[in-house]
Amino acid sequence: VQLQASGGGLVQAGGSLRLSCSASGRSFCAYAVAWARQAPGKEREFVAGISWNGVSTYYTDSVKGRFTISRDNAKNTVYLQMNSLKPEDTAIYYCAADVGTPGIDLLNYDYWGQGTLVTVSS
Repeated sequence: VQLQASGGGLVQAGGSLRLSCSASGRSFCAYAVAWARQAPGKEREFVAGISWNGVSTYYTDSVKGRFTISRDNAKNTVYLQMNSLKPEDTAIYYCAADVGTPGIDLLNYDYWGQGTLVTVSS
């Protein structure tokens, strides 16, 4: 499966953005998907994940209540709605996918998109 992340941009603190992760290839509905981010000088970190059927979602603590991950398997797309953005959310955001239940460990994800930059100004 090939992934492409989009939707990044510059937004003021308190604003919102919606990221999209579009997939090509068959059987995307069989893949769990995660969003991860990497800020300058920091390691890549898990942000949110969703099961293949959308029933299970999970988030890192710093984004709970502000970010929502969802998917539309008919459109081969996973979304990350980001509200109440903070300057510390500034990073390159990546989507990743794998079959089964890869969870929050990014090492379990074999397929990665190219990333989209989110910049939150104070």
